[in-house]
Amino acid sequence: MRGWWREFSGLVLPTACGGCGRPRTALCERCRAALLGAPACRVRPAPEPAGLPTVYAAAPYEDAVRAMLLDHKERGALGLAGVLGRALAGAVRAAAGPCRQGPLLLVPVPSSRRAVRARGHDAARRMALAAAGELRRTGRDARVAAVLRQRRAVVDQAGLSAPQRLANLSGALVVAGGGARLLTGGRVVLVDDLMTTGASLVEAARAIRAAEAHGHGDGCPGQGIPGFPHTGASPYRPGVGAVPRDAGVLRTVAAVVAATPESFPINRN
Repeated sequence: MRGWWREFSGLVLPTACGGCGRPRTALCERCRAALLGAPACRVRPAPEPAGLPTVYAAAPYEDAVRAMLLDHKERGALGLAGVLGRALAGAVRAAAGPCRQGPLLLVPVPSSRRAVRARGHDAARRMALAAAGELRRTGRDARVAAVLRQRRAVVDQAGLSAPQRLANLSGALVVAGGGARLLTGGRVVLVDDLMTTGASLVEAARAIRAAEAHGHGDGCPGQGIPGFPHTGASPYRPGVGAVPRDAGVLRTVAAVVAATPESFPINRN
């Protein structure tokens, strides 16, 4: 009922720009340009955790883009899903590259059931569906495979350091029973609204690789990534026990609407 009311109220109540609050427009041209005005590019958090797939982002997480994502995710501005999905589609295209062997399989990184209930909608899945629709309209075969589930509770990530976030999420996700079959024959692209430290994408990639290795959705926490040795060493300490960067070519990549400004190459020293 809550989600239905939000969608209905968005049709009948006055609108304001989701980025800057300008009245009588759902999204002004300036804020639209902040989200869609530049090509998606590869982003890397610092420090970059081992096991992080190649990630592309549409825009830096600041100002209008930050406001749009928060309005959509936390305040139920569902009318923004279309333009956020368009931005995500651009990041998916960049991450997947020109290869067209099979469909693009968009796998949303899941929120907890409690968070979804509190918000009244699943923001990542909604944006993934909008992105898949945009990709199909532009000639790419794309579909959403919402196969990831949380297998245990995690604490709120706010306030945690990068290593703490990784430890908090380690082993928390699993591919639902039978879900591995939905990931065959295409290019898997993990999708999310935001990347900060990369911990969520590391865990999502681990869960998918574990399921693919075993042919089912029972990926066990703590198992090594196929082609990668599992050492138990800190992924934030390159060298001793770190995952080798060239230890296998993995087909899983990732795309997000936004990443922290420091993740973009132009902001790196």
